[in-house]
Amino acid sequence: MSVARWFRHWIRTPRSVNRLLPPEALDRIRAAIAQTETLHAGEIRVAVEAALPWSYLRRNAPARQRATMVFSKLRVWDTEANNGVLLYVDLADRAIEIVADRGIARHVPRHDWEAICNTVREHFRGDAFEAGVIAGVQAIGRHLAQHFPLAPGAANPNELSDKPVVL
Repeated sequence: MSVARWFRHWIRTPRSVNRLLPPEALDRIRAAIAQTETLHAGEIRVAVEAALPWSYLRRNAPARQRATMVFSKLRVWDTEANNGVLLYVDLADRAIEIVADRGIARHVPRHDWEAICNTVREHFRGDAFEAGVIAGVQAIGRHLAQHFPLAPGAANPNELSDKPVVL
């Protein structure tokens, strides 16, 4: 592991999340998730972490590995149609990862998820963290609406919480 990466993670604290995404921003992200879920039968979760845990840094694990673990811990895989999607943000590395359950992953190629991550990164480069996360949520929602549309008159079962998780 590089000294620069270690230092980036050492100086990031939970307050970093609060400064970049204050409670009001997290509420607006929750509302964006709820709004997009009115258009499809999928589930979107957002997890934001100031820095990777030391156990991940010690073995120089990439953010993708942590995102996969968070996907599991938040039980994003635990939906009836296997159509949960996690948008994971590691602020120290400015890493954005999307982990999609097998139901939606079979319909959306990896390069489409990467394009969404790149859109979020572009917003982050301009210090527009809230706008970046919301843009990511909306783009994920469009894929879910295309492949898991709601039947006329149906409502999203909302199997997972819409509230963003700060780790």
